[in-house]
Amino acid sequence: MTEFVLPEDSAKIAEMQLGGGRAPAPPEGGELRAIQSGWKLSYREFVSNRLAVVGVGILVVFILFSFAGPHIYQTNQSLANPVLAYNSPSGAHLLGTNAQGFDEIGQLMRGGQSSLEIGGLAALMAIVVGTLFGAISGLAGGAVDWFMMRIVDVGLSIPYLLAVLVLATVLHSSVFELSLVLAAFSWLVPARLVRGEVLTLRERDFVWASRVMGASRIRLVFKHLIPNAISVTIVNVTFLIADTVLALATLAFLGFGLPYPLTSWGDQMANALQFQSEGYWWLLYPPGVCLVLVVLATNLVGDGLRDALDVRLRRR
Repeated sequence: MTEFVLPEDSAKIAEMQLGGGRAPAPPEGGELRAIQSGWKLSYREFVSNRLAVVGVGILVVFILFSFAGPHIYQTNQSLANPVLAYNSPSGAHLLGTNAQGFDEIGQLMRGGQSSLEIGGLAALMAIVVGTLFGAISGLAGGAVDWFMMRIVDVGLSIPYLLAVLVLATVLHSSVFELSLVLAAFSWLVPARLVRGEVLTLRERDFVWASRVMGASRIRLVFKHLIPNAISVTIVNVTFLIADTVLALATLAFLGFGLPYPLTSWGDQMANALQFQSEGYWWLLYPPGVCLVLVVLATNLVGDGLRDALDVRLRRR
């Protein structure tokens, strides 16, 4: 078969041959980029957010400081030594000692372990319960949805701090039990958020297709609804960590913190508050700075994740 070359095509071929085989100019709309998955776009958006990256860096530093630090900076944190009580910062003790003669940096590491463990564990329990509750409520609809949401409304109407204080007086103050207390009233907001997301997802075509193919409600919840609402839970869990760390510090100030010898940053601040007028600044300000930085970092990470995962907020 004979090929016919139009004059315009022959002119372009001649231009490419004379120009050393250069490719034609890109289209007027610009070059087309390769199609990327939603997670890659979210990661690129998150990394471009400098404040969010700084927040991740701060969290990594405090996690290493709290859990890896005691293996590097080894101090006596088991036997009290009243002779060393209230020593000011020096070469032997970089941030001084507390009332029991314990090194203050070692105390900050132990307090960081408890604060981060309780914050992370309480947030994890709250997000799991809230996600399941909200997904089931949104999928069920009707009277079931109405009844489950009224439970959430009743829980939200109870003052959070008052409810947590009542539970804290009943349970013993261990790390797990304090996490359970803080999570008991922290799952309500995630439940509402996930339920709202599921109300929109259940009308999508892929959910209807699964229903037509005979998928059970359990499969719809765990296979389609929760995975597609994961962005809401990821963002919310960071804010839950910040809220539970602050709530733990509040409980410690009110005398319902961890029992001795366990300690948290809130317990250290509560114990040091009585010595503020005596000039023992190293007992009060270091745990306060740690608390503020961790809460600030988790909020920065949460804001970055929200901007990266929400398509409406993502920069083009």
